[in-house]
Amino acid sequence: MIRRDLLVAGAAALASPAIAQPKRALPKDFLWGTAISAHQSEGGNTNSDAWLMENLKPSMFKERSGDAVDSYHRYGEDFALAAGLGFNTYRLGVEWARIEPSEGFFSNAELDHYARVLEACRARGLKPIVTLNHFTTPLWFAQRGGFEVADAPALFARFCRKVVERLGPLMHMVTTFNEANIRLLVDLMPGIQTMAPVVKAAIAAAAKATDSPRFSRLAYADPAIVTPIMIESHRQAYDAIKQARPSLPVGITLTTQDIQSDDPKLVALYQRRLYGDWVEVARTHADFFGVQTYTRFVVDEHGVKAPPPGAELTLSGYEFYPQALANTIRWAHRAIGKPVYVTESGVAVADDARRIAFIDQALAGVRQCLDDGIPVHSYLYWSLLDNFEWTSGYGVPFGLVAVDRQTFKRTPRPSALHLGRIARANAI
Repeated sequence: MIRRDLLVAGAAALASPAIAQPKRALPKDFLWGTAISAHQSEGGNTNSDAWLMENLKPSMFKERSGDAVDSYHRYGEDFALAAGLGFNTYRLGVEWARIEPSEGFFSNAELDHYARVLEACRARGLKPIVTLNHFTTPLWFAQRGGFEVADAPALFARFCRKVVERLGPLMHMVTTFNEANIRLLVDLMPGIQTMAPVVKAAIAAAAKATDSPRFSRLAYADPAIVTPIMIESHRQAYDAIKQARPSLPVGITLTTQDIQSDDPKLVALYQRRLYGDWVEVARTHADFFGVQTYTRFVVDEHGVKAPPPGAELTLSGYEFYPQALANTIRWAHRAIGKPVYVTESGVAVADDARRIAFIDQALAGVRQCLDDGIPVHSYLYWSLLDNFEWTSGYGVPFGLVAVDRQTFKRTPRPSALHLGRIARANAI
């Protein structure tokens, strides 16, 4: 538990000029919270494609996920932390590889586990926003070709329906894919071609280890093949969820980095490259849209440019640019027209004062959007905890809360108290 005197004292000590200005009260149903994924936090996800590739050589992963931060067992502690800080929402994932560990077999024990998780979340006054797929798939699904085979949409929709039939009454909102356009983002990143030989060798090793020449993992799949199949997967999953539970809001999240150029035609070109056909899908097959913004991409005719000389860089290699959030909210409101939720916004830094500055500047952008009449319905920080950051391992601290890698002790940083104070006031 978090001591109330520490919360009050810490929040008071962290008052900043931006917060001391006249505040804008937010709607009573505004959602404040954090986001996290199953694989990155639970640990022991041994039936997944990611676990296999973390444990093979060659590998793109600096470290293996291992126990992660043991949220599979410590979820109650995590919810108590989030609620004690002042949040009213918790975005989390359920792990397909646990729920359907072999094709067509659904584990009632794991569904019961996630029911207990969601019940505990609600018991702490936190509204659960559930992600059904956050980059990982069951190993059997990857072995048969992942999202590069024609019947993948039916298999994914079957999983989504099964989960919602069992867990839907406990959910506040649900999304199918986290950052459904992640494969399109990967191709935009500077220097990605230098990784191609390592990626090819790692996929070959996974195929050999599973005796599967069709082995496919989403982050490294052919975007020309995987994108239309994922779009159909989302559409079928959306319909399946609505059939099972018509009243449950079903959304989609995209990686929505702020694309900038002096040439509007270049902006439009790179937006098309980043989002593909997902904008139209979000218009027609989503009840809400999740904005997930970390930085900006400045582009020219040659591609995404490196950050300018002297720019502040985060530990994830991004330019420190919290102003991007307001720009992507405006883009989403204009381009998609569905209710906008900030489902991820965060920064990996060693100096927690810079995390506080990032949060304040990002929230200033949210306020500007609200002042301009754009209805924004949430601010979810990534992440509550320092957790497993995919190929970067554990050396990229996004968390409001530090986690001891040996004992799993959770220690709130000043930024946790700071954002919690804002959430309690429900005003920016």
